[in-house]
Amino acid sequence: MQKRDFDRLATYIYDKAGIRLVPAKITMIEGRLRRRVRANGLSSLRDYCSWLFDGGHLEAESEHLLNAVTTNKTDFFREPKHFDYLMGHALPAMQKAGIRRLRVWSAACSTGAEPYTLAMLLDSFATDHRGPEYGILATDLDSEVLKIARRGVFPAAMLDPVPVQLRNRYALKASDPKRSEMRIVPELRSAIGFAQMNLMDARYPVGDPMDIIFCRNVLIYFDKPTQEKVVRRLTDCLRPGGLLFLGHSESIAGFDLPLTTVANTVFQRK
Repeated sequence: MQKRDFDRLATYIYDKAGIRLVPAKITMIEGRLRRRVRANGLSSLRDYCSWLFDGGHLEAESEHLLNAVTTNKTDFFREPKHFDYLMGHALPAMQKAGIRRLRVWSAACSTGAEPYTLAMLLDSFATDHRGPEYGILATDLDSEVLKIARRGVFPAAMLDPVPVQLRNRYALKASDPKRSEMRIVPELRSAIGFAQMNLMDARYPVGDPMDIIFCRNVLIYFDKPTQEKVVRRLTDCLRPGGLLFLGHSESIAGFDLPLTTVANTVFQRK
């Protein structure tokens, strides 16, 4: 890929999705975009970039382009200390405060491991403590991963990190033993609403304030000014006393926000 083409792609992706692409990522981007070259009947990445930027196809191709460059690493019970805090401190405190229905948002949910992990824990807690009720919003920029998330079907090995009692309760084995897959049970799938959302949007149309927001391992792809804008918008979506969970490698140091640290990369709105 020529530098001019990479620069044009990098600028567009930054403006549209906030993702920084550095020259060291050229090989990765080339590999991810070759499928789009073939899908559009083009012969090279150079032709693809010309088709996008000079041929007037950028708007129509935008969703496919952003899907191709988005990183979608996810696991069930990823960064488990967050879930320990949720179960050991956050949920008991919210129940004690008399909250009868929790609104939870999994931003940048990828293929669904995070919102399904949350649903397992929220449902388990509600079953053991007679409430609270809960609803989960799960959003992502990538429309393709959202299709996978909605299905709720995963390779069986992907659910290995899920505690056995939760896996037995909330995941069903494929009836065909040759298919090493598991499907999340219908009652959990129905508790989650999946929607496409771009964290670069000026506002997040999520409805009433959230009690809990998970937005983990996303800020690392943004520069500092973009990180602060995103965290500010997320904070605006939290009720006073609500919790924001970020990734363990992410920080809000230096941001002037109404948040206080209550655990490692867990923040409470003042």
